[in-house]
Amino acid sequence: MAKCTICGKGVYFGNNVSHSHRRSNKMYKPNVKHVRVMCEGGGTKKMYICTSCLKSGYVERA
Repeated sequence: MAKCTICGKGVYFGNNVSHSHRRSNKMYKPNVKHVRVMCEGGGTKKMYICTSCLKSGYVERA
């Protein structure tokens, strides 16, 4: 699974707890997109960026 290159957000794990309180494994996945990003040299680069970093304006889309 991909990680965000800006904040490092990735997959994390927890428990699904049913009504009868039985537990099973659960995997939480972040909303990561593969987008083209403007670099400081004027070029573009493809990176994995989470949508919270895109929304907050940490990177500029090409």
